[in-house]
Amino acid sequence: MDVIADNLDVFGQGLLISIQISVSTFVLAGVLGLLLTVCRISPVLPLRLAATVYVELVRSIPLLVLLILFVFGLPEIGLIGPLLGTAVVAMSLYWATFFSETMRSGVRAVAKGQIEAARALGFTFGQVLRLVVLPQALRTIIQPLASLLIAIILNSSLAAAVGVTQELTGQTQLLDQRYAQPLVTFGAAAVCYVAMAFIIGRSAGYLDRRLAVQR
Repeated sequence: MDVIADNLDVFGQGLLISIQISVSTFVLAGVLGLLLTVCRISPVLPLRLAATVYVELVRSIPLLVLLILFVFGLPEIGLIGPLLGTAVVAMSLYWATFFSETMRSGVRAVAKGQIEAARALGFTFGQVLRLVVLPQALRTIIQPLASLLIAIILNSSLAAAVGVTQELTGQTQLLDQRYAQPLVTFGAAAVCYVAMAFIIGRSAGYLDRRLAVQR
């Protein structure tokens, strides 16, 4: 346990970087996922087809493979960026497909009668989405979005496999190389991940219950 006590600042810094990576990925993937959802329910056929092909293609690629392609493949064609930023972009493009599927399930939960009523009142497609569909859809997918955030946090550890040593798993690997105590070091990292997942799950449950009462 001396390893943990002597390196609390290292674990703290790694945890902070992991949270930053996860939150950045969650926000960017959410924006991209929303755009994909809009395209997939759009009356414009080319947009629907393009979004569907993107979702089906990208979510069929393992995240680690996508990270390797971005981090080690893009520089070979002259596209070089910051390692951390490249990892976040790759993960955002990947998780956006799951956001899209989650949001589309929420859209399907909105009663068709309300959509038809809005159209009868003369609402445009954009107004129907903004004023009727999305506000109700988001309320029904609180728990799935929380599960998605947990998955993003847990899979942010894959960034260590492509050289992002600043995040929690990367820092833990460096500590293990120094002290050769994997049970202690990775056990502490596991506790951190479990704590984050627990907090998110409980918070989402509370928010879901509050919104259920309002509905």
